[in-house]
Amino acid sequence: MKIKAVIFDLDGTLANTLPLCIRAFKESVQPLLQRTLSDEEIVATFGPSEEGTIMALVPGHYNEGVSSYLHLYAELHSMCPAPFEGMPEILQMLKQENVPVAMVTGKGEHSTAISLKYFSLADYFSMIETGSPLGPRKVQGIQAVLKAWPEIDKREVIYVGDAPSDITASRTAGISVVAAAWASTANAEILESMIPDALFLNIQAFSNWLIDNIEK
Repeated sequence: MKIKAVIFDLDGTLANTLPLCIRAFKESVQPLLQRTLSDEEIVATFGPSEEGTIMALVPGHYNEGVSSYLHLYAELHSMCPAPFEGMPEILQMLKQENVPVAMVTGKGEHSTAISLKYFSLADYFSMIETGSPLGPRKVQGIQAVLKAWPEIDKREVIYVGDAPSDITASRTAGISVVAAAWASTANAEILESMIPDALFLNIQAFSNWLIDNIEK
């Protein structure tokens, strides 16, 4: 496989941020809802951005819920103090090889900015497409990135993500997909059953594969 450009997901791909997201949702939403939320209830709302999750859980307290969530997401970010080990080195290698790199994430614009600033990774991405409160938009995000790269054949672009929906979105957009199964929150069996173009259980293996396949 020849790779000329790479699009990354964020949560569970660049960093182990999903536990942070769930904790921030619980601490921001439970006081407004006046009951305890399970992890499963929160995860079931994922697809839209965090704003969409707040709308689904506490529609009567939307503005307060979003404000509280973003405050707590930033305040609790020490739960996820750094990207996955080896990921900054991969991004630096791609930069040195002049491989275009973008991000397409389901996260909202504000939480994405918080994490990228915390990790000092923002400068690696030539383009960042974030989520929508109205519903999943990864296909549209990938298509927007491809449109911004008219000189690159989409058959030579890969998306790297940790969720089954990432595989589906990549297929719909017509690009190859690498299943990132290195996070504790990823389900490697489900990802493998969807037959991605490649699947990696650790970042070092992904890095080695990427070095072998990028167009030089």
